[in-house]
Amino acid sequence: MKRILLLSIACCALSVALSAQEKTGSTTSSDDDRILSADSLITADARLDSLYQTLPEVMVTGERPIVKAAQGKLVYDLPRLIQNLPVDNAYDAVKELPGVIEMDGNLQLAGQSVTVILDGKVTTLSADQLNALLRSIPASRIENAEVMYNAPARYQVRGALINITLKQSTGGPSTLQGEVYGKYRQSHNEGFEERASLVYSKNKFSTDFLYSHSHGRGYSTTDKEALHSLADGSVHPMTIDEVHQGRSHTHNFRVGADYNIAKDHQLSFVYNGKYVTSHNNTSIAGTQVSTTRSNSTDWLHNGRLDYRTPFGLKAGAELTYYRSPSDQLLHSHLQDKELDFYTEDCQRINRWKFFLAQEHDLGQGWGLNYGAIYTTSVDNSYQYYYDPATGGQLESSGSISNMKSRRREQTLNFYAGFNKSFGDKLSLDASLAVEHYKTVVWNQWDWYPTINLNYNPAPGHMLQLALSSDKDYPDYWAVQDAISYIGGEYSELHGNPFLKPAQDYQLQLTYILKSKYIFSAWFNHTKDYSVQTLYQSSERLVEIYKELNFDYKQQAGIQASIPFKVKNWLNSRLTLIGLWHHEKDKDFWDTPFDRKQCYGIAQMNNTFTLSTKPDLKLTLTGFVHSKAIQGIYDLPTSGNVNVALRYGFAKNKAILNLYCNDIFETGQISPRIRFKTQNVTNHYSCFREFGVSLTYKFGGYKEKQREAVDTSRFK
Repeated sequence: MKRILLLSIACCALSVALSAQEKTGSTTSSDDDRILSADSLITADARLDSLYQTLPEVMVTGERPIVKAAQGKLVYDLPRLIQNLPVDNAYDAVKELPGVIEMDGNLQLAGQSVTVILDGKVTTLSADQLNALLRSIPASRIENAEVMYNAPARYQVRGALINITLKQSTGGPSTLQGEVYGKYRQSHNEGFEERASLVYSKNKFSTDFLYSHSHGRGYSTTDKEALHSLADGSVHPMTIDEVHQGRSHTHNFRVGADYNIAKDHQLSFVYNGKYVTSHNNTSIAGTQVSTTRSNSTDWLHNGRLDYRTPFGLKAGAELTYYRSPSDQLLHSHLQDKELDFYTEDCQRINRWKFFLAQEHDLGQGWGLNYGAIYTTSVDNSYQYYYDPATGGQLESSGSISNMKSRRREQTLNFYAGFNKSFGDKLSLDASLAVEHYKTVVWNQWDWYPTINLNYNPAPGHMLQLALSSDKDYPDYWAVQDAISYIGGEYSELHGNPFLKPAQDYQLQLTYILKSKYIFSAWFNHTKDYSVQTLYQSSERLVEIYKELNFDYKQQAGIQASIPFKVKNWLNSRLTLIGLWHHEKDKDFWDTPFDRKQCYGIAQMNNTFTLSTKPDLKLTLTGFVHSKAIQGIYDLPTSGNVNVALRYGFAKNKAILNLYCNDIFETGQISPRIRFKTQNVTNHYSCFREFGVSLTYKFGGYKEKQREAVDTSRFK
């Protein structure tokens, strides 16, 4: 209660100051702890599916319009938007776009997941890959940003889209540019990050190289209090104290090249690689006593070839290879049951993608586009249990699930669309995609319409009406018929071979006043929405974590982003969001639910210019949200206050950042379940984080961005 009171006071103070801009601090790499805790797993999913974290950032006014509407998209002058803000990389720059939301390190646009593409190339990433990629790109490399609440089919993306256009480096004299970066963070334990980038260009040819290394230790605790009811009428109190410790090393490397064969004929190749090692220990005391030791290694190799022509033809091919072996030694004791075993598992993915697209300019404001995309993947995975004393393989039983599978997945997509400009005030962009999805379980066709209507009734007024549709595919490991233990025998993680892709439909209305005030309203319906959910079994003393398809999820929301400015020393913005949330599942184990909840979010962002010579800026951010729901979870009120100091020197070649996240340690939620026979409360540790980073650029560094790898469905 004291923490929430302190938070409320801080947020009020921020509101009086009319402040703006979120700190450029860092997020702890999720590779630091390949989580074995059941509670951590469900909490991560909860945070991903609840509007809790960073809200849309401020638009800074200027003499020229910051944003303009064109053919179903909003084009932002992003360099001008961030010119007075402590922003030094593309990730923090994207967060400054109005309507963008950061949820536990994941970017969203108006409450829906967003795909980031670079120079018109599709870049579907996991949260980790997206963060690493964007944070490795200097903000000075950005030309502009195109925001679409629902992307036309020609972008090969459905749903919300942000296209980052980067400054090109070919076609000029020989240049060599680079950047080095270092960062230290301290939460409960320390962490480090180092990065080096080089770009070389000459005439028609350019090449770039990137290497980054992050490493450190992780620490977290979970206190569980539960009442577990069984079908025989017995009730078992559960008190569990969990401590998780881990260390990890993550290496990212990228090499790419562009060659202009002739005018507007460009051939591009890029290789992305990633290598991760992690070591984790989990100990549990209380009703359950257990120790878990685990190790994992991740390898990622990706190669992509793109070809562009001046007559609108685009073609490309991509190959991804992913391999993730891991092992776990577990000893657990619960009442009169005991588990003692060693497991080895591995996920290996081979995926090919081919695409062909064509665009035509028909004149008089008309445009036509069509294309096809084919993706095929093979998932070779296994999981085996062994006796740690003898080394012999254990037979499958009620508590042991050996698994070996080979799953093939194929997706074939055809699309066609058109765009039309009706003078300077009205434009229309419409498309239709037809997709065939085939696995060992599913074989179905679906269609996805997209419509964007832009209207400028008068100078300073912009309206956009958007109808979008999208499909969200389950993770590869989530559909394996396997059972794993995550923290001890009380917590089981179950795969679901019959998990269906979710289908989402959204209607969005956006109004922009004077190129700075943003107002939006939306409604979306997600059929077969899926999320990993906790269930206390009525048959035995175990809680099950399993990703299930709900009947649907619905959400209606309104949002207002209002910027303020006090001369040249303060930029502020107030963001308000109101949401109505509805989830229903008539077949959720033996506890069907139909739940609704209204909740609100408020954020005040402030950027203070302390000095121009030297270049010194302070950011202060306050955030609070009311209680919400996810499935049968109740999510309490929470919030945070962050502060950051940015110092630019050496003619802006060097930038020093100091920050403190979650000053009052109120940012973590402690979700609970009080639904029918389900009774669980999880209290998670929360630590403020201090950090310092230094960036130095040489040669007028402007990094050439490269295509990223789609790892969104890997382990």
